[in-house]
Amino acid sequence: MGPVAATRGAPGADPLAPWLAERLGVELVDRSPVRGGCIHSAWCLRLADGSRLFAKTNAASSLPLLEAEAGGLRALAAAASEAGLRLPEPLALGALVPMAVLVLSWLDLGRGSGDGTAEPWRRTGAALARLHRHSLSLRCSEADRPGQAFGWVTDNYIGTSPQANGWEGHWGRFFVERRLVPQLARLASKGVVLGGADALLGQASGWIDGHHPDPCLVHGDLWSGNAAVTHDGVGAIFDPAVYRGDREVDLAMASLFGGFPAAFFRGYQEEWPLPDGHERRADLYNLYHLLNHANLFGGSYRDQCQDGIDRLMRR
Repeated sequence: MGPVAATRGAPGADPLAPWLAERLGVELVDRSPVRGGCIHSAWCLRLADGSRLFAKTNAASSLPLLEAEAGGLRALAAAASEAGLRLPEPLALGALVPMAVLVLSWLDLGRGSGDGTAEPWRRTGAALARLHRHSLSLRCSEADRPGQAFGWVTDNYIGTSPQANGWEGHWGRFFVERRLVPQLARLASKGVVLGGADALLGQASGWIDGHHPDPCLVHGDLWSGNAAVTHDGVGAIFDPAVYRGDREVDLAMASLFGGFPAAFFRGYQEEWPLPDGHERRADLYNLYHLLNHANLFGGSYRDQCQDGIDRLMRR
């Protein structure tokens, strides 16, 4: 379904109004669109008491995506509370014909990565490092396996693409079999075969065998559109694709498309330095995201995937 029109001044006509009253006991006064979402329609919900909530809506068939997002936010919140990061709290989730709805707490975002924001972003990087470290000893979901294996309690999504998880004790094998292989198979099903891909799959696990990461809870989709600094200077992350993996995957993706200031990476390194070789591993880890973008959007991303494979195979 397309975006639902805002219903200023007519809350009784908004199908969300009775649903919110039943689920949360709140009175909806106004719903207005929020810019920035590329998968779901995003809304600012203004309530009778003057407070605000954030909502995402989509076709009812998209409920599994919203369920996965809510589950990921809850998992990250278990580690973020002590780390100094903010996340939106899932408050209500359900199918309201003809749409699926996720209601979250409102985050007052507004500070980008320009002048005057270096210190808040440095603190955000340090807070992400603390989240990664705290997650090692925390059970972040009922069936979580902290310190035992890589993966997650359920499959989820990277954007709108399925993301296979399960549990695996060997990080290199997990990354190849649960990250690279499914994306390459999807491309092949569309008639896109990348040169050197089979050879890369045969060698990639060995490239990181000497690297023995701990199974941290990672955001999983940490591009600059999924992180911000609030008006009061606190770092926030959202829209996750969580799993337990090498913490370097979050830093790798943060560098892939730009948007994060140098202070963010400096803050992380000050709190928990990355081991030697992380720059080389970043190219392999980011191939997963390039493959996903090639599957979702095609075009030049396919060329970037081929360039990435060629570069990795020349090493």
